[in-house]
This record gives sequence, C-alpha cells and structure tokens, in this order.
Amino acid sequence: MAEMTRQMTTTLTTSLPNGLATVEQEIARACKEARRERSSVTLIVVSKTFDAAAILPVIDAGQRVFGENRVQEAKGKWPALTAAHTGIALHLIGPLQSNKAREAVALFDAIHSVDRPSICEALAKEINSQKKQPELFVQLNTGEEPQKAGVAPNEADAFIAACRDKYGLAISGLMCIPPVDEAPAPHFALTAKIAARNGLTKLSMGMSADFPIAIQFGATHVRVGSAIFGHR
Repeated sequence: MAEMTRQMTTTLTTSLPNGLATVEQEIARACKEARRERSSVTLIVVSKTFDAAAILPVIDAGQRVFGENRVQEAKGKWPALTAAHTGIALHLIGPLQSNKAREAVALFDAIHSVDRPSICEALAKEINSQKKQPELFVQLNTGEEPQKAGVAPNEADAFIAACRDKYGLAISGLMCIPPVDEAPAPHFALTAKIAARNGLTKLSMGMSADFPIAIQFGATHVRVGSAIFGHR
C-alpha cells in the first residue's frame, strides 16, 4: 500500500508542470487573440485541498501566485512554503467570515470576496491595525443566485461607493463566478461594465473551463485549479 501511495504521489507531482505549461500556453493564445500583452493577465493557481507536496512542483516550475478558499486551510500549509520560497503571493478567493478578517489580512496579499458591510468593517479595522493593505476585490453575484455569495449587480455601485467612502477601503477590482448552467460571456461583460463605470481596473474572472473567454472580456486575474492539478 505504501509503495502504491508513493507511486501515485510521484505521478501526480511530476505531471503538474505539464498542466501548468498547457494553461500558460492557453493564456498566451487568448491574450494574442484579444490583442493583449501576456503580462496583463495574472494566473492564480487554485491550490485549495492540495497539500504542500502537491504544490511544490508548481512552485519549482516558477509559479508564484496561488489561490485558497479557506483561511484556516491556507494558514496550515502556506507559512512554511512562503518562508522557503521567495515571491509567493496568496489570494483568498473563497468566502470570508468577519471573525477571520485578522488572519486573512495577515496571511493574504489579495482578498477577492468583499461582499457585505460586516466584512468591510472587519477588514477596515484589521488593515488599520496591521498597517497592511491587501488588494481588495468586490465579489459580484451576477446570476443573483440565492445560494451564492456576492453583491447583486444593481447594488454594486452603491456598495463600491460605501467601501470607499464609509469604510475607507481601497477597492482594486471586481470578482465574479458565473452560474454553471449559463454562458459565461454575458456575466463577464456585465462585470467589466460595472468595473469600468466605477473606475476599477482589475477583473478577477474565469476559471479552468472558461478563462480564455474571460480574457477576451478583459480579465486581469484568472483562477485555475483543476486544469493544473486535476479534479479534486
């Protein structure tokens, strides 16, 4: 059993750089088709549920930007990795609870899930206390799905204004996750439109199944996991 586990781990880790290379090629192709520079798109490798042994080959291949869904999981594996490797940037791409704001500000370089007043208040407090400014994205719920977090499109302008004026938060951009059963393009277009009219330049949109489309609509950050690590 131990030998089988070792072989499975070896197969997984040695195949990862190939997956990373394929995604990089697809990003480059999408950027070329959109007449954009490759440097205009940041690849966030989504490492949630994978341990340090699985992540290391991707770091060794040169990747430095990673995304996690949960503060507690990230706290358990990333401090040692960031201590051992220079230039790592961590993005929180999952929902954030107010009582985790302190740890999130301390650990992450960017938070993509600003979506309600309680989070704004908690983040403002910790940013001021820690003197650390993670990049902040407002999460939109473009499909207005009741089970999904995020600000409704018709409430986005007022929420962004409140982030800035009431809470003093520096919002860099918007994040969206289109409904799985709908074409993503209209959701990406809507997110880009809301960002533009609010003077926001960063767009976190596009995952393994649709990131080339997102790039066509102006994505500056794409969140890709399964295309690199395989299905969880």
